[in-house]
Amino acid sequence: MASKVVLVVPYLLLVMSSCMVLCWGGNFNQDFQITWGDGRAKILNNGNLLTLSLDKASGSGFQSINEYLFGKIDMQLKLVPGNSAGTVTAYYLSSKGATWDEIDFEFLGNLSGDPYILHTNVFSQGKGNREQQFYLWFDPTADFHTYSILWNPQRIVFSVDGTPIREFKNMESAGVPFPKNQPMRIYSSLWNADDWATRGGLVKTDWSKAPFIASYRNFNAENSCVSKGGRSSCKNNSRNAGWQSQELDSTGLQRLRWVQKNYMIYNYCTDKKRFPQGLPIECTRS
Repeated sequence: MASKVVLVVPYLLLVMSSCMVLCWGGNFNQDFQITWGDGRAKILNNGNLLTLSLDKASGSGFQSINEYLFGKIDMQLKLVPGNSAGTVTAYYLSSKGATWDEIDFEFLGNLSGDPYILHTNVFSQGKGNREQQFYLWFDPTADFHTYSILWNPQRIVFSVDGTPIREFKNMESAGVPFPKNQPMRIYSSLWNADDWATRGGLVKTDWSKAPFIASYRNFNAENSCVSKGGRSSCKNNSRNAGWQSQELDSTGLQRLRWVQKNYMIYNYCTDKKRFPQGLPIECTRS
């Protein structure tokens, strides 16, 4: 493990120094609305902090006021600390309807001392089944970390603290649906899923530890297209222009491979038992 720390620390230092110049946050009062939880979700510190809470009676959630059609979207999260087994913190983009599109981060809680599982998925035209799961190289409950989605017509890139962990490319030419026509809102929720979330439901939620709390700050969608009334308005920040055609450079690809080699714990593209008739097209073409 020591060698992994040596590999990642210089990059994290670079990200931290970059964020001193480039990172900023939206205001939860202006950008989001609490949608459920009966007071368990709270907007604090003049709109700079949002917390979700889960107890035995209910979880809680919120959604963005705007819809987005492509963009670079960041959110900083600090996950439920301690024994979080049975809890799920979901942070995702989604459209509506029977053929919805969706881009998922889900954080599956675990027993104290055991790592969270970061679950990712991509839905297009109502079809998902594209799960990849990871452990993280840090404690996501000790401090805030940035979870990002770059979504443009060519690809979707999931990143953690600026490190790409997954890329889903547009392969419509090969017959693979890609989310590109439906605007999506940002959603997040904290809820109980102890029937499946931790070791397939073997470990149940310890309600004596409730309330469970996840925290959010520094939302950023500066370089995104906001969709209103069927029309999209795009704003490019000159400090980070080019996101609409952005792709991973050689350094980004190297970091992506490092994460997938050392921290990926499930990849649907290698699960031949799940797809006995053959792996999905995107798995064989990528």
